[in-house]
Amino acid sequence: MKPSEVLKQMKELKETWRKQSFSFTSSQQAEYRRLLGLRRERVKYLYDNGLVYKGGTKQLVNPK
Repeated sequence: MKPSEVLKQMKELKETWRKQSFSFTSSQQAEYRRLLGLRRERVKYLYDNGLVYKGGTKQLVNPK
């Protein structure tokens, strides 16, 4: 499953969750946990392979 599809399905489940008075059915909860696991695997892969921008350090400038 493509990462964009995972995010899209998670978004749809969150909207359903809102419409159902902030509760999931057991099957919806299982599906959300499965998608969350896939998302976490993807993020871990990105971090492990150095594909995430971590911000630069401030460089000190010597005033003259």
